[in-house]
Amino acid sequence: MNRLLDVMRRLRAPDGCPWDREQSIASLKPCLLEECHELLEAMDGDDMDNHIEELGDVLLQVVFQCVIREQEGAFTFDEVTDAIAEKLIRRHPHIFGDVNVETSGEVLKNWEQIKQLERSATPERSAIDGVPATLPALLKAQRMQSKASRVGFDWKDSTGAIAKIHEEIAELMTAQQSGDPEATAEEAGDLLFSVVNYCRFIDVDAESALELTNRKFSRRFKAVEKQVREAGKEMQKCTLEELDAIWNKVKRNL
Repeated sequence: MNRLLDVMRRLRAPDGCPWDREQSIASLKPCLLEECHELLEAMDGDDMDNHIEELGDVLLQVVFQCVIREQEGAFTFDEVTDAIAEKLIRRHPHIFGDVNVETSGEVLKNWEQIKQLERSATPERSAIDGVPATLPALLKAQRMQSKASRVGFDWKDSTGAIAKIHEEIAELMTAQQSGDPEATAEEAGDLLFSVVNYCRFIDVDAESALELTNRKFSRRFKAVEKQVREAGKEMQKCTLEELDAIWNKVKRNL
């Protein structure tokens, strides 16, 4: 870490790299977002060299911001690492203290209780305030639901969650039949939110599950396009029945 910090400080020095010296906290935002997405992609693969590289790129973004703040006199990298180490110790009293827990659920409830104590100076804060506004919608829904659950706002089991899905489907159909586009959009959102909640109950990450389906659809759709081309036809001129038959054939193999 010291070597990496020294390299970054050299790049940010008065006689360092012009591009690195021009960067600010604001200009690094899209860089961090892009690097995180590249890391997520690497995590889905089995190329360990690529995983190492992408982890390094994300770490670079952390170091980059720390050196900028260090130059501003705001804080240092050591303060960042000390703060997270102290937080981990504080929020794991079952490891570093005398609290006893049996399940990961108990760990999460203790974690949330400790967070609430940490925020006691600002009691107006909500239990879901820590969910970043910029998260993708499905992931944000799951995080809010999880945080609400930790303070007791939740169904007892998945029965309530699946019943809510059926309720929201009926409400969506009613809204759609009314011809009110705003009500229809709202009810569609409620249905998606309920599906995410059910996914949470059955230990499925909604964001990851949908991305798997996106990739599966992409794979199969491209295979359908290929078969249509090889048959000397065009997608737009095929009937739905023809395309559906090819799709079902492709599904058996992909």
